Amino acid sequence: QVQLVESGGGLVQAGGSLRLSCEASGRTLNTRTMGWFRQAPGKKREFVATISWNGGSTDYAEFLKGRFTISRDKTKNAISLQMNGLKPEDTALYFCALDRDSTYIVRNINQYDYWGQGTQVTVPS
Repeated sequence: QVQLVESGGGLVQAGGSLRLSCEASGRTLNTRTMGWFRQAPGKKREFVATISWNGGSTDYAEFLKGRFTISRDKTKNAISLQMNGLKPEDTALYFCALDRDSTYIVRNINQYDYWGQGTQVTVPS
């Protein structure tokens, strides 16, 4: 089994920054695709960013417009999400996920097999 644990969420003023981290443990698959998703109250979970097995390829949701950066630390079996220029509409529960069958970038939420419990990001309006 794979366990994913997110950290780094919190409350930040509009325009501020946060860095989320996700560490994998257990039967880790550090050569597999990982990603970040988010879910706001009353809304569906949506894709935020994904990164390939070696960190060489990344992909982002169009609405981010370059504000977020996903990265990978293979030595720690972890990924991060640097979030800059935060807006109230970024308020959500952020989840990291792992796709055990892929090595490239994956946007499709249904392909991910393992999920963390989420970390809350709140940006007051």
